[in-house]
Amino acid sequence: MADPETEELQLEQLQREHAEREQAKDADLPREERTHERRADRAAYLQEKLEERARSEDAADG
Repeated sequence: MADPETEELQLEQLQREHAEREQAKDADLPREERTHERRADRAAYLQEKLEERARSEDAADG
């Protein structure tokens, strides 16, 4: 089972990604939209890395 801290961080990144994608849709200027999209992409990347960490923790436990 993944560390509770890892799971919490995964959830946090998922929420950030969704929030940034919403802000990108609501952005008035193309520059703002790109900024929010980059932030969403970064949050998705971090969430992916946390998934890898969770799998590694599971493998170490099992």
